[in-house]
Amino acid sequence: MKLVRWGMIGCGAVTEKKSAPAYSRVAGSKLVAVASRRQSSAREYASRRGIDHVFGETADLINSDLVDAVYIATPPSSHVSLAMQAAAANKPCCVEKPLSTSHATSLQLVNAFEAAGLPLFVAYYRRSLPRFLQVKRWIDDGEIGEIRHIHWGLAREPTVADLAGDLGWRTNSKDAPGGYFDDLACHGLDLFDFLAEPIERASGFSRNLLGLYDAPDAVSASWTHQGGVTGSGFWNFAAAQRSDKVEIMGSLGRISFSVFDDNPLALETKGRRIEAAIANPDPIQLHHVENMILHLCGERVHPSLGASAARTDWVMDRILGAR
Repeated sequence: MKLVRWGMIGCGAVTEKKSAPAYSRVAGSKLVAVASRRQSSAREYASRRGIDHVFGETADLINSDLVDAVYIATPPSSHVSLAMQAAAANKPCCVEKPLSTSHATSLQLVNAFEAAGLPLFVAYYRRSLPRFLQVKRWIDDGEIGEIRHIHWGLAREPTVADLAGDLGWRTNSKDAPGGYFDDLACHGLDLFDFLAEPIERASGFSRNLLGLYDAPDAVSASWTHQGGVTGSGFWNFAAAQRSDKVEIMGSLGRISFSVFDDNPLALETKGRRIEAAIANPDPIQLHHVENMILHLCGERVHPSLGASAARTDWVMDRILGAR
């Protein structure tokens, strides 16, 4: 198997445990270079991780002959400009989610990579996780009959940083117009696109209840999938306690699970309840990276590509209104 040498832009929290270790643990893959807005941070990161090359400019990393493919792990507002440079350099690219801050700009990326004949991967790694593949098998095997409705409720209290006014990109409307909704809700909405049909209509309401930052902290929505399945959800980051529960209701039963928490999956039909505790891999993006390498080798189509990620951005646009 040809070795794919990855260059990573950004070295924030998501790269510490969730993503970067997988890029050097998967056969045929190695993280060889890093660049960041602060070169000192990139140097320190590379020293800890045993990464060979540090670049002071992102363009130098993207265009380096030492790098075969680019992983963009920066806030969403920078994704388009960086990924466009990767496309111009004729290099495959993986972008952290969400793909960009709007459906229109996501389509620009999708079209650029299609024109270049390059894969554009997006880090919706739940499409590759065994626990959610089990949910999909239950659905595809007809265990709950025809899907009737999908509902997700996610609630969380404000973080210590929120209360202290120590705001990051997730609560800065310039980087994430939807606040925590942009960072977290996209995971579940993209997963529902994977488990059911794509969403074809969506609307919602958003509010800022606590005034701790300028992005919304409470969002509610309803939607319909192709084929007629209905959906609803709420995401509240001003709550008193945490909750994370999805229910997929069908004509013969229901499936319940959490998007972020590691609670057992539950399948319930008349007179029967099955629970499945399926652990996530460590690092959690391991199978996502494996699938990218298999895609680049021509052995498998990756489940999270630019086209599906752009659909998720369209849904988020509709829920939040024009962005």
